[in-house]
Amino acid sequence: MSSTAALRADDLRYAWHPFTPMARWLESEPLVIAEGEGCELVDTDGNRYLDGVASLWCNVHGHRHPRLDAALAEQAGRLAHATMLGLANVPATRLARRLVEIAPERLTRVFYAGDGASAVEIALKMAFQYWALRGVEGRTRFLRLAEAYHGDTVGAVSVGGIEVFHRIFGPLTFATVLAPSPNAYRRPPGRTRAEAEEERTAEMERLVAAHAGELAAVIVEPLVQAAAGMLTAPDGYLRRVREACDRHGVLLIVDEVATGFGRTGRMFACEAEGVQPDLMTVGKGLTGGYLPLSAVLTSDEVFEAFLGTTFFHGHTFTGNPLAAAVALASLEVFEEEGTIAALGPKIALLERLLAERVAPLAAVGDVRQCGLMVGIELVADRATAAPLPPERRTGDLVCELALGHGVIMRPLGDVVVLMPPLAISEAQLERLVAVTARCIAEAT
Repeated sequence: MSSTAALRADDLRYAWHPFTPMARWLESEPLVIAEGEGCELVDTDGNRYLDGVASLWCNVHGHRHPRLDAALAEQAGRLAHATMLGLANVPATRLARRLVEIAPERLTRVFYAGDGASAVEIALKMAFQYWALRGVEGRTRFLRLAEAYHGDTVGAVSVGGIEVFHRIFGPLTFATVLAPSPNAYRRPPGRTRAEAEEERTAEMERLVAAHAGELAAVIVEPLVQAAAGMLTAPDGYLRRVREACDRHGVLLIVDEVATGFGRTGRMFACEAEGVQPDLMTVGKGLTGGYLPLSAVLTSDEVFEAFLGTTFFHGHTFTGNPLAAAVALASLEVFEEEGTIAALGPKIALLERLLAERVAPLAAVGDVRQCGLMVGIELVADRATAAPLPPERRTGDLVCELALGHGVIMRPLGDVVVLMPPLAISEAQLERLVAVTARCIAEAT
Protein backbone atom coordinates (compact mmCIF):
# COMPACT_ATOMS: atom_id res chain seq x y z
CA MET A 1 0.00 0.00 0.00
CA SER A 2 1.37 3.42 -0.98
CA SER A 3 1.88 6.04 1.69
CA THR A 4 -1.06 8.06 0.28
CA ALA A 5 -3.31 5.01 0.31
CA ALA A 6 -2.27 4.21 3.87
CA LEU A 7 -3.01 7.75 5.02
CA ARG A 8 -6.41 7.69 3.33
CA ALA A 9 -7.21 4.37 4.98
CA ASP A 10 -6.18 5.71 8.40
CA ASP A 11 -8.24 8.85 7.92
CA LEU A 12 -11.32 6.85 6.97
CA ARG A 13 -10.75 4.48 9.88
CA TYR A 14 -9.95 6.95 12.68
CA ALA A 15 -10.80 10.60 11.88
CA TRP A 16 -14.12 12.40 12.31
CA HIS A 17 -14.32 15.55 10.19
CA PRO A 18 -16.23 18.75 11.07
CA PHE A 19 -19.24 19.86 9.02
CA THR A 20 -18.85 16.71 6.92
CA PRO A 21 -21.51 14.09 6.04
CA MET A 22 -19.41 11.16 7.19
CA ALA A 23 -21.39 8.47 5.37
CA ARG A 24 -20.43 10.08 2.07
CA TRP A 25 -16.90 10.77 3.29
CA LEU A 26 -16.36 7.09 4.11
CA GLU A 27 -17.15 6.25 0.49
CA SER A 28 -14.65 8.78 -0.85
CA GLU A 29 -10.90 8.90 -1.45
CA PRO A 30 -9.81 11.77 0.80
CA LEU A 31 -7.42 14.36 -0.53
CA VAL A 32 -4.49 14.38 1.89
CA ILE A 33 -2.59 17.68 2.06
CA ALA A 34 1.12 17.47 2.86
CA GLU A 35 2.53 20.93 2.12
CA GLY A 36 1.66 24.51 1.32
CA GLU A 37 3.46 27.19 -0.66
CA GLY A 38 2.16 30.66 -1.35
CA CYS A 39 -1.50 30.40 -2.32
CA GLU A 40 -1.25 26.71 -3.17
CA LEU A 41 -1.62 23.45 -1.26
CA VAL A 42 0.22 20.27 -2.25
CA ASP A 43 -1.11 16.76 -1.69
CA THR A 44 0.85 13.64 -0.77
CA ASP A 45 1.26 12.78 -4.46
CA GLY A 46 2.74 16.18 -5.30
CA ASN A 47 -0.36 17.61 -7.00
CA ARG A 48 -0.81 21.35 -6.49
CA TYR A 49 -4.10 23.13 -5.80
CA LEU A 50 -5.01 26.80 -5.61
CA ASP A 51 -6.36 27.43 -2.09
CA GLY A 52 -9.63 29.08 -3.06
CA VAL A 53 -11.01 29.27 0.49
CA ALA A 54 -7.86 30.37 2.33
CA SER A 55 -7.92 27.14 4.37
CA LEU A 56 -11.37 28.02 5.77
CA TRP A 57 -11.05 31.79 5.43
CA CYS A 58 -8.02 32.26 7.68
CA ASN A 59 -4.91 32.31 5.50
CA VAL A 60 -3.80 35.85 4.74
CA HIS A 61 -0.24 36.08 3.38
CA GLY A 62 0.00 32.61 1.86
CA HIS A 63 1.39 29.35 3.13
CA ARG A 64 4.98 29.12 4.37
CA HIS A 65 5.53 32.86 4.40
CA PRO A 66 9.18 33.32 5.42
CA ARG A 67 8.48 36.09 7.96
CA LEU A 68 5.83 34.05 9.74
CA ASP A 69 7.88 30.86 9.59
CA ALA A 70 10.85 32.67 11.13
CA ALA A 71 8.73 34.22 13.90
CA LEU A 72 7.34 30.82 14.83
CA ALA A 73 10.75 29.16 14.85
CA GLU A 74 12.34 31.98 16.85
CA GLN A 75 9.60 31.92 19.47
CA ALA A 76 9.76 28.12 19.72
CA GLY A 77 13.41 28.55 20.64
CA ARG A 78 12.42 30.80 23.54
CA LEU A 79 9.08 29.76 25.01
CA ALA A 80 6.27 27.58 23.72
CA HIS A 81 3.70 28.33 26.39
CA ALA A 82 3.18 29.90 29.79
CA THR A 83 -0.15 30.57 31.45
CA MET A 84 -1.61 34.08 31.53
CA LEU A 85 -3.34 33.26 34.81
CA GLY A 86 -1.11 35.30 37.08
CA LEU A 87 1.66 35.79 34.51
CA ALA A 88 2.31 37.88 31.40
CA ASN A 89 4.42 36.85 28.42
CA VAL A 90 6.34 38.93 25.90
CA PRO A 91 4.54 38.19 22.59
CA ALA A 92 1.02 38.37 24.06
CA THR A 93 1.77 41.69 25.75
CA ARG A 94 3.23 43.18 22.58
CA LEU A 95 0.34 41.85 20.49
CA ALA A 96 -2.27 43.35 22.83
CA ARG A 97 -0.72 46.78 22.39
CA ARG A 98 -0.53 46.37 18.63
CA LEU A 99 -4.15 45.27 18.34
CA VAL A 100 -5.32 48.29 20.31
CA GLU A 101 -3.24 50.53 18.03
CA ILE A 102 -4.96 49.27 14.85
CA ALA A 103 -8.49 48.71 16.19
CA PRO A 104 -11.32 51.26 16.38
CA GLU A 105 -10.28 53.82 18.98
CA ARG A 106 -12.96 52.91 21.54
CA LEU A 107 -11.38 49.46 21.94
CA THR A 108 -8.56 49.61 24.48
CA ARG A 109 -8.39 46.18 26.17
CA VAL A 110 -7.64 42.70 24.81
CA PHE A 111 -8.79 39.35 26.23
CA TYR A 112 -7.39 36.30 24.42
CA ALA A 113 -9.05 33.03 23.49
CA GLY A 114 -8.35 30.22 21.04
CA ASP A 115 -11.02 30.36 18.33
CA GLY A 116 -13.87 32.48 17.10
CA ALA A 117 -16.63 30.73 19.03
CA SER A 118 -14.66 31.06 22.25
CA ALA A 119 -14.23 34.78 21.63
CA VAL A 120 -17.98 35.13 21.08
CA GLU A 121 -18.69 33.28 24.33
CA ILE A 122 -16.38 35.69 26.15
CA ALA A 123 -18.01 38.75 24.61
CA LEU A 124 -21.48 37.51 25.57
CA LYS A 125 -20.40 36.84 29.16
CA MET A 126 -18.65 40.20 29.42
CA ALA A 127 -21.75 42.04 28.20
CA PHE A 128 -24.00 40.07 30.55
CA GLN A 129 -21.80 40.62 33.60
CA TYR A 130 -21.19 44.28 32.75
CA TRP A 131 -24.80 45.19 33.44
CA ALA A 132 -24.90 43.11 36.62
CA LEU A 133 -21.79 44.88 37.92
CA ARG A 134 -23.39 48.23 37.17
CA GLY A 135 -26.42 47.20 39.22
CA VAL A 136 -28.79 47.26 36.26
CA GLU A 137 -31.42 44.55 36.53
CA GLY A 138 -33.07 42.78 33.65
CA ARG A 139 -30.48 43.36 30.92
CA THR A 140 -29.89 39.69 30.27
CA ARG A 141 -30.90 39.06 26.66
CA PHE A 142 -29.20 39.47 23.30
CA LEU A 143 -30.56 40.63 19.98
CA ARG A 144 -29.34 38.43 17.15
CA LEU A 145 -29.94 38.33 13.42
CA ALA A 146 -31.58 35.63 11.35
CA GLU A 147 -28.98 33.81 9.24
CA ALA A 148 -26.21 34.79 11.68
CA TYR A 149 -23.31 32.50 12.49
CA HIS A 150 -21.05 33.11 15.47
CA GLY A 151 -19.60 29.65 16.13
CA ASP A 152 -20.68 26.27 17.45
CA THR A 153 -20.39 26.41 21.23
CA VAL A 154 -23.70 26.68 23.09
CA GLY A 155 -23.63 30.43 23.69
CA ALA A 156 -22.51 31.11 20.12
CA VAL A 157 -25.27 28.83 18.81
CA SER A 158 -27.81 30.71 20.93
CA VAL A 159 -27.04 33.94 19.07
CA GLY A 160 -26.73 32.19 15.71
CA GLY A 161 -29.51 31.91 13.18
CA ILE A 162 -28.71 29.21 10.61
CA GLU A 163 -31.43 26.66 11.14
CA VAL A 164 -29.75 23.72 9.44
CA PHE A 165 -26.68 24.04 11.68
CA HIS A 166 -28.39 24.65 14.99
CA ARG A 167 -31.93 23.23 14.96
CA ILE A 168 -31.09 20.10 16.92
CA PHE A 169 -29.40 22.05 19.72
CA GLY A 170 -32.38 24.32 20.38
CA PRO A 171 -33.14 22.83 23.82
CA LEU A 172 -29.62 23.75 24.98
CA THR A 173 -29.77 27.39 23.98
CA PHE A 174 -30.94 30.52 25.82
CA ALA A 175 -33.73 32.86 24.74
CA THR A 176 -32.90 35.81 22.50
CA VAL A 177 -34.59 38.57 20.51
CA LEU A 178 -34.52 37.72 16.80
CA ALA A 179 -34.24 40.40 14.10
CA PRO A 180 -34.41 39.68 10.35
CA SER A 181 -31.31 39.30 8.23
CA PRO A 182 -30.55 42.63 6.52
CA ASN A 183 -30.04 40.91 3.16
CA ALA A 184 -33.22 40.54 1.10
CA TYR A 185 -32.04 38.61 -1.95
CA ARG A 186 -35.10 36.42 -1.47
CA ARG A 187 -37.98 38.78 -0.75
CA PRO A 188 -41.78 38.88 -0.84
CA PRO A 189 -43.44 39.42 -4.21
CA GLY A 190 -44.09 43.04 -5.01
CA ARG A 191 -41.07 44.34 -3.06
CA THR A 192 -37.87 45.57 -4.60
CA ARG A 193 -34.71 44.41 -2.89
CA ALA A 194 -34.05 47.93 -1.61
CA GLU A 195 -37.59 48.21 -0.20
CA ALA A 196 -37.36 44.86 1.54
CA GLU A 197 -33.97 45.67 3.03
CA GLU A 198 -35.21 49.02 4.32
CA GLU A 199 -38.13 47.23 5.98
CA ARG A 200 -35.75 44.76 7.61
CA THR A 201 -33.49 47.55 8.84
CA ALA A 202 -36.44 49.43 10.30
CA GLU A 203 -37.60 46.23 12.03
CA MET A 204 -34.17 45.83 13.63
CA GLU A 205 -34.41 49.40 14.94
CA ARG A 206 -37.94 48.77 16.24
CA LEU A 207 -36.85 45.62 18.08
CA VAL A 208 -33.92 47.37 19.75
CA ALA A 209 -36.29 50.09 20.95
CA ALA A 210 -38.97 47.64 22.08
CA HIS A 211 -36.60 45.41 24.04
CA ALA A 212 -34.01 47.97 25.17
CA GLY A 213 -34.71 47.45 28.85
CA GLU A 214 -33.86 43.76 28.64
CA LEU A 215 -31.02 43.79 26.11
CA ALA A 216 -27.44 43.29 27.28
CA ALA A 217 -26.16 43.68 23.72
CA VAL A 218 -26.84 43.43 20.02
CA ILE A 219 -24.47 41.09 18.16
CA VAL A 220 -23.86 41.34 14.41
CA GLU A 221 -21.44 40.26 11.72
CA PRO A 222 -20.41 43.54 10.05
CA LEU A 223 -21.15 43.97 6.34
CA VAL A 224 -21.31 40.22 5.55
CA GLN A 225 -23.11 37.26 7.10
CA ALA A 226 -20.45 34.86 5.94
CA ALA A 227 -21.57 31.32 6.78
CA ALA A 228 -25.11 32.17 5.64
CA GLY A 229 -23.81 32.34 2.08
CA MET A 230 -21.95 35.66 2.04
CA LEU A 231 -25.15 37.66 2.59
CA THR A 232 -24.14 41.31 2.26
CA ALA A 233 -25.87 44.02 4.29
CA PRO A 234 -27.11 47.18 2.57
CA ASP A 235 -24.99 50.30 2.85
CA GLY A 236 -25.50 52.06 6.15
CA TYR A 237 -27.01 49.09 7.98
CA LEU A 238 -24.18 48.67 10.47
CA ARG A 239 -24.19 52.40 11.22
CA ARG A 240 -27.92 52.26 11.90
CA VAL A 241 -27.42 49.33 14.28
CA ARG A 242 -24.84 51.42 16.17
CA GLU A 243 -27.18 54.41 16.26
CA ALA A 244 -30.06 52.29 17.55
CA CYS A 245 -27.83 50.90 20.30
CA ASP A 246 -26.70 54.42 21.23
CA ARG A 247 -30.27 55.73 21.40
CA HIS A 248 -31.27 53.03 23.86
CA GLY A 249 -28.05 52.45 25.81
CA VAL A 250 -27.40 48.94 24.48
CA LEU A 251 -23.94 47.47 23.98
CA LEU A 252 -22.88 46.50 20.45
CA ILE A 253 -20.82 43.35 19.81
CA VAL A 254 -19.28 43.22 16.34
CA ASP A 255 -18.09 39.77 15.30
CA GLU A 256 -15.10 40.31 13.00
CA VAL A 257 -13.83 36.73 13.14
CA ALA A 258 -14.50 36.20 9.42
CA THR A 259 -14.39 39.81 8.21
CA GLY A 260 -11.34 41.09 10.08
CA PHE A 261 -7.73 41.47 8.93
CA GLY A 262 -8.29 42.77 5.45
CA ARG A 263 -10.94 40.40 4.21
CA THR A 264 -13.39 43.18 3.21
CA GLY A 265 -10.68 45.53 1.89
CA ARG A 266 -10.08 47.26 5.24
CA MET A 267 -8.33 45.98 8.32
CA PHE A 268 -11.74 45.68 10.02
CA ALA A 269 -15.13 45.75 8.33
CA CYS A 270 -16.65 48.18 10.84
CA GLU A 271 -14.26 50.86 9.53
CA ALA A 272 -16.36 51.04 6.35
CA GLU A 273 -19.13 52.89 8.19
CA GLY A 274 -17.08 54.46 10.94
CA VAL A 275 -18.65 52.26 13.60
CA GLN A 276 -17.13 52.02 17.07
CA PRO A 277 -18.28 48.79 18.74
CA ASP A 278 -18.28 48.21 22.49
CA LEU A 279 -16.85 44.73 22.02
CA MET A 280 -15.23 43.20 18.94
CA THR A 281 -14.28 39.57 18.38
CA VAL A 282 -11.38 38.63 16.10
CA GLY A 283 -9.84 35.32 15.07
CA LYS A 284 -9.15 33.41 11.82
CA GLY A 285 -6.74 35.82 10.07
CA LEU A 286 -5.25 37.08 13.34
CA THR A 287 -2.24 34.78 13.02
CA GLY A 288 -2.22 34.86 9.22
CA GLY A 289 -3.86 31.45 9.32
CA TYR A 290 -0.97 29.74 11.11
CA LEU A 291 -2.16 28.96 14.65
CA PRO A 292 -5.43 29.10 16.60
CA LEU A 293 -5.76 32.43 18.39
CA SER A 294 -8.71 34.76 18.91
CA ALA A 295 -9.46 37.76 21.06
CA VAL A 296 -12.13 40.07 22.37
CA LEU A 297 -11.32 43.76 22.24
CA THR A 298 -13.40 46.00 24.46
CA SER A 299 -13.60 49.51 25.85
CA ASP A 300 -12.29 51.07 29.04
CA GLU A 301 -15.90 51.52 30.11
CA VAL A 302 -16.57 47.77 29.99
CA PHE A 303 -13.17 46.87 31.46
CA GLU A 304 -13.47 49.28 34.39
CA ALA A 305 -16.79 47.77 35.47
CA PHE A 306 -14.85 44.59 36.33
CA LEU A 307 -12.12 46.22 38.41
CA GLY A 308 -13.82 45.41 41.70
CA THR A 309 -14.25 41.74 40.87
CA THR A 310 -12.92 38.91 38.66
CA PHE A 311 -14.07 37.84 35.22
CA PHE A 312 -14.30 34.11 35.73
CA HIS A 313 -13.36 32.93 32.28
CA GLY A 314 -10.13 31.59 30.83
CA HIS A 315 -8.45 29.02 28.63
CA THR A 316 -5.32 26.96 29.19
CA PHE A 317 -3.67 28.37 26.07
CA THR A 318 -4.89 31.96 26.50
CA GLY A 319 -2.30 34.28 24.95
CA ASN A 320 -0.12 31.40 23.75
CA PRO A 321 3.35 32.85 22.97
CA LEU A 322 3.79 30.90 19.71
CA ALA A 323 0.47 32.09 18.32
CA ALA A 324 0.99 35.64 19.56
CA ALA A 325 4.47 35.82 17.99
CA VAL A 326 3.11 34.72 14.62
CA ALA A 327 0.21 37.20 14.91
CA LEU A 328 2.70 40.01 15.53
CA ALA A 329 4.70 38.94 12.49
CA SER A 330 1.51 38.85 10.41
CA LEU A 331 0.67 42.43 11.37
CA GLU A 332 4.22 43.45 10.48
CA VAL A 333 3.79 41.84 7.05
CA PHE A 334 0.58 43.83 6.55
CA GLU A 335 2.72 46.97 6.89
CA GLU A 336 5.86 45.80 5.08
CA GLU A 337 4.02 44.43 2.04
CA GLY A 338 1.26 47.05 1.93
CA THR A 339 -1.32 44.28 2.03
CA ILE A 340 -4.38 46.49 2.50
CA ALA A 341 -3.34 48.99 -0.19
CA ALA A 342 -2.73 46.13 -2.64
CA LEU A 343 -6.26 44.82 -2.21
CA GLY A 344 -7.99 47.58 -4.16
CA PRO A 345 -6.93 46.46 -7.65
CA LYS A 346 -7.54 42.80 -6.78
CA ILE A 347 -11.05 43.53 -5.50
CA ALA A 348 -11.85 45.54 -8.63
CA LEU A 349 -10.48 42.79 -10.89
CA LEU A 350 -12.48 40.14 -9.05
CA GLU A 351 -15.65 42.21 -9.41
CA ARG A 352 -15.09 42.60 -13.14
CA LEU A 353 -14.30 38.92 -13.68
CA LEU A 354 -17.39 37.83 -11.77
CA ALA A 355 -19.57 40.22 -13.77
CA GLU A 356 -18.15 39.00 -17.09
CA ARG A 357 -17.81 35.25 -16.53
CA VAL A 358 -20.05 34.16 -13.67
CA ALA A 359 -23.06 36.47 -13.34
CA PRO A 360 -24.36 35.72 -16.91
CA LEU A 361 -24.54 31.95 -16.28
CA ALA A 362 -28.11 30.67 -16.36
CA ALA A 363 -27.91 28.96 -12.96
CA VAL A 364 -26.45 31.97 -11.12
CA GLY A 365 -29.12 33.90 -9.27
CA ASP A 366 -26.96 36.29 -7.30
CA VAL A 367 -23.29 37.21 -6.99
CA ARG A 368 -22.46 38.78 -3.62
CA GLN A 369 -19.05 40.35 -3.07
CA CYS A 370 -17.48 42.37 -0.30
CA GLY A 371 -13.74 42.70 -0.73
CA LEU A 372 -12.32 39.21 -1.22
CA MET A 373 -15.46 37.57 0.18
CA VAL A 374 -17.69 36.14 -2.56
CA GLY A 375 -20.86 34.07 -2.54
CA ILE A 376 -22.32 32.81 -5.83
CA GLU A 377 -25.91 31.67 -5.36
CA LEU A 378 -27.00 28.84 -7.66
CA VAL A 379 -30.71 28.65 -8.45
CA ALA A 380 -33.19 26.64 -10.45
CA ASP A 381 -34.86 29.76 -11.88
CA ARG A 382 -33.22 33.18 -12.11
CA ALA A 383 -36.50 35.04 -12.53
CA THR A 384 -38.00 33.75 -9.28
CA ALA A 385 -34.75 32.88 -7.42
CA ALA A 386 -36.26 29.44 -6.83
CA PRO A 387 -33.68 27.25 -5.09
CA LEU A 388 -32.26 24.08 -6.57
CA PRO A 389 -33.41 20.75 -5.11
CA PRO A 390 -31.06 20.16 -2.14
CA GLU A 391 -30.72 16.46 -2.94
CA ARG A 392 -28.88 17.42 -6.13
CA ARG A 393 -26.03 18.88 -4.00
CA THR A 394 -25.14 21.23 -6.87
CA GLY A 395 -22.75 23.33 -4.78
CA ASP A 396 -20.86 20.21 -3.75
CA LEU A 397 -20.70 19.07 -7.36
CA VAL A 398 -19.22 22.40 -8.49
CA CYS A 399 -16.47 22.10 -5.89
CA GLU A 400 -15.78 18.46 -6.76
CA LEU A 401 -15.35 19.44 -10.40
CA ALA A 402 -13.06 22.32 -9.40
CA LEU A 403 -10.80 19.91 -7.59
CA GLY A 404 -10.20 18.18 -10.91
CA HIS A 405 -8.99 21.54 -12.26
CA GLY A 406 -6.58 22.06 -9.37
CA VAL A 407 -8.70 24.43 -7.27
CA ILE A 408 -9.92 23.82 -3.73
CA MET A 409 -13.29 25.34 -2.90
CA ARG A 410 -15.98 24.60 -0.33
CA PRO A 411 -19.64 25.53 -0.79
CA LEU A 412 -22.27 26.69 1.66
CA GLY A 413 -25.15 24.60 0.39
CA ASP A 414 -25.78 25.84 -3.13
CA VAL A 415 -23.70 28.96 -2.62
CA VAL A 416 -20.23 28.64 -4.12
CA VAL A 417 -17.75 30.52 -1.94
CA LEU A 418 -14.58 32.23 -3.13
CA MET A 419 -12.38 33.38 -0.26
CA PRO A 420 -8.72 33.19 -1.32
CA PRO A 421 -5.70 34.36 0.67
CA LEU A 422 -5.22 38.11 0.48
CA ALA A 423 -1.84 37.42 -1.11
CA ILE A 424 -3.42 35.88 -4.22
CA SER A 425 -2.01 37.25 -7.47
CA GLU A 426 -4.14 38.73 -10.23
CA ALA A 427 -3.26 35.78 -12.48
CA GLN A 428 -4.41 33.37 -9.78
CA LEU A 429 -7.63 35.35 -9.36
CA GLU A 430 -8.30 35.00 -13.08
CA ARG A 431 -7.70 31.26 -12.84
CA LEU A 432 -9.96 30.97 -9.78
CA VAL A 433 -12.87 32.70 -11.52
CA ALA A 434 -12.34 30.86 -14.80
CA VAL A 435 -12.45 27.47 -13.07
CA THR A 436 -15.48 28.53 -11.05
CA ALA A 437 -17.40 29.61 -14.14
CA ARG A 438 -16.47 26.45 -16.03
CA CYS A 439 -17.49 24.16 -13.18
CA ILE A 440 -20.81 25.94 -12.57
CA ALA A 441 -21.61 25.55 -16.25
CA GLU A 442 -20.67 21.85 -16.16
CA ALA A 443 -22.58 21.12 -12.97
CA THR A 444 -25.78 22.85 -14.04
